[in-house]
Amino acid sequence: MTRYTPAEIEAKWQAAWDKADTFKAVRDESKPKYYVLEMFPYPSGKLHMGHVRNYTMGDVIARYKMSTGHNVLHPMGFDAFGMPAENAAMASGGHPKDWTYSNIDTMVEQMKPLGLSLDWSRMFATCDVDYYGQQQALFLDMLEKGLVYRKNAVVNWDPVDMTVLANEQVENGRGWRSGALVERRELTQWFFKISDMSEELLADLDKLENWPAKVRLMQENWIGKSRGLQFGFERTDGEDPITVYTTRPDTLMGASFVGISPDHPIAKQLEKENPEVAAFVAECRKGGTTEEAIETGEKLGFDTGIKVKHPLDPNWELPVWIANFILMDYGTGAIFACPAHDDRDFEFATKYDLPIIPVFEPANGDAVTGAYVPGKTDKVNYVKGFSASGETTGEDAVNASVDAAEKAGWGEGVTKYRLRDWGLSRQRYWGCPIPVVHCDDCGVVPEKKENLPIELPYDEDGKPIDFSVPGNPLDRHPTWRDCTCPKCGKPAKRETDTMDTFVDSSWYFARFTAPQANTPTDLADANYWMNVDQYIGGIEHAILHLLYSRFFARAMNITGHLPEKSKEPFDALFTQGMVTHAIYKRDQQNGRPIYYYPEQVDLRDGKAFLKEDGAEVDVVPSAKMSKSKNNVVDPLAIISAYGADTARWFVLSDSPPERDVEWTASGAEAAFKHLNRVWNLCDKIGAMDPDAKGQGDEDLLREMHKTIRDVTLGVESFGFNAAIAKLYGFTAVLNKSKAGAAAQKEAITTLAKLMSPMTPHLAEDIWAHQGGEGLIVDAAWPVADEAMLVEANVTLPIQINGKRRAEISVPKDMPKEEVEKLALSQEAVVKALDGAQPKKLIVVPGRIVNVVI
Repeated sequence: MTRYTPAEIEAKWQAAWDKADTFKAVRDESKPKYYVLEMFPYPSGKLHMGHVRNYTMGDVIARYKMSTGHNVLHPMGFDAFGMPAENAAMASGGHPKDWTYSNIDTMVEQMKPLGLSLDWSRMFATCDVDYYGQQQALFLDMLEKGLVYRKNAVVNWDPVDMTVLANEQVENGRGWRSGALVERRELTQWFFKISDMSEELLADLDKLENWPAKVRLMQENWIGKSRGLQFGFERTDGEDPITVYTTRPDTLMGASFVGISPDHPIAKQLEKENPEVAAFVAECRKGGTTEEAIETGEKLGFDTGIKVKHPLDPNWELPVWIANFILMDYGTGAIFACPAHDDRDFEFATKYDLPIIPVFEPANGDAVTGAYVPGKTDKVNYVKGFSASGETTGEDAVNASVDAAEKAGWGEGVTKYRLRDWGLSRQRYWGCPIPVVHCDDCGVVPEKKENLPIELPYDEDGKPIDFSVPGNPLDRHPTWRDCTCPKCGKPAKRETDTMDTFVDSSWYFARFTAPQANTPTDLADANYWMNVDQYIGGIEHAILHLLYSRFFARAMNITGHLPEKSKEPFDALFTQGMVTHAIYKRDQQNGRPIYYYPEQVDLRDGKAFLKEDGAEVDVVPSAKMSKSKNNVVDPLAIISAYGADTARWFVLSDSPPERDVEWTASGAEAAFKHLNRVWNLCDKIGAMDPDAKGQGDEDLLREMHKTIRDVTLGVESFGFNAAIAKLYGFTAVLNKSKAGAAAQKEAITTLAKLMSPMTPHLAEDIWAHQGGEGLIVDAAWPVADEAMLVEANVTLPIQINGKRRAEISVPKDMPKEEVEKLALSQEAVVKALDGAQPKKLIVVPGRIVNVVI
């Protein structure tokens, strides 16, 4: 008997695939295409089992589609710009470019042993000059079409990293990398006009039938469409009214004060005139702009002394406060506050002893503590509503309030969106330079396309760039920064802001269709390969990456780089679960834990002990694999010990793909043992006399066709674990079978084909061992014979006096009289009758036999 040797066979078949250019994607109009894409990784330098699971899922789909006659595009690249590379350069004194490309080389070396069906000829990194040069060209096209603009905006500013942070890069009010408290700062920034597409992005979610419902809901909430009332509060000093927008006009009779943002024009004017206001506003700007920062931060206010008149009662005057929880970029930057029905307003009013006036109360009369904030569809009892009284829903009362205000002429119903324009400026070096220059005479001037790419400088006048100095190195790089104006030829300065890295990942899927094109895309290739038929990635990217990609696809259609059909770029989306592993740690006296790698501990009776000294350590079960917690498993170590097919089989088999899977050494070992059994079975069948006859050929082949049906269904529905369960079952059937050599050979080669998307190397070796023609990766997917799926026999339970006592297997067309004879001959029935005749014997054909005694 030969041995299953993964190290040998995996290297052999990977070399065979490379030699045959098996996975090279070439446009072929005569074949249906299939584009499968996993969200590309950041080059951290370390592949982990989460990557393995993600890419293996995509690989299963890609290989399956190849075998069903599709022309498959399955590319790989790296999302390579961003702060981690600069942080590494700061720490080591190196260069972000060197760190990034070294990590890419390492990760490619780690990926290739997995045997993924990737077209490596299309690989690129977003930090490649060829890629970001085309991104610059795309930016200029979008600028020309009015999809990009520049304005002053209040942003999250990291005072240590000295850069703008997107809201999702602020955690607990601190920068995600530096940990510094984030501040508000007003800067001139570049923006994409994504908000202009709010309604289209929202409405078209309904077209994404093959996206998870939870992802569509998350995007819907992020876009945040709402209908409300916009109106002005008349000032008592005769100045211009203060315009507010509210989604709850039904609570207007509970107004306690009018609040304005620290960045509101009124606040800015007062800031110039009043040192106290200036000091207060400066304090407000120390806080971030995220919803989390606003919700959890202390509510601060300043009474401006300004009074306004209530629109429904001119004798009712409200004070105007500057409040730190109001943002300028939503609504009008001014609100009316109803503390009885809003948590933030309640906290503010309680702190500053302002009135709290209930407008409605629970319909069931329950007592209320704090702010009462029911859902808009909940029924409440209005006691002070200006357009509603008695029991009704907030939704109905809001609509009635808008109608009443419009009819009276003091307000207007307005639809607004939560989605803000996308600020793309980042004050960092390691990103795509924004291709504009600043000229004293001409202003902001787009760079000429013939001057692209605007390449990042590697050094400064032959000396290494010093990344340890705070701020943007491009600002202090005169030979790069200083240039001539493309319009007038006079001295000018380059834009030193670079693009948000979300830009890089918002169109890479389109670039993969023609990665060497001298324009952002080649329309013929894009028209053939797009859309992405199956996109796979983590739920953490459900909002921004996917939303920005949807915007970019529309922008690329407007600029002529994608066809109309690709305005929604991803036809189907699958969000996979994480790979988890226990954390092993020991707390120190300083409160900081020490984390240990799995290979540093021994496990005994559910406890963990250090190999080094035998000391017990704490075990935190099933946590997301994280380098910071050292609970990672090195895929290369697993491949070295068990082979890539074992790693692939385990991450697919242990749990439904949308759920988390816990990596365990015992699970990997069990997967390896099963693959050994499959190989041994192949070896045994290969040694059979080809002419050997046996028993049960038809039964074996019938099980084979049922397995083809079930595995096919499992793969097509992302039920990989269910498909593998069927393969386990069929392996057991084949192992016990007494069928002849021909039937067993057909069964083992079919088993290999069904396993090939999951364990491609083992499948190739079985195929070759059994004399299969060519490579199994080129062989057609087996098709279930419908005739073999029809069961010849049916199992009938036998009930005696209503209780199941036995069962019989009979041909479907067996006459009723024969079924009765067979039922009466069963041992349980004979024993129960004890020589007597049954009172009744009822046969329900194909269903059941009832014996009444």
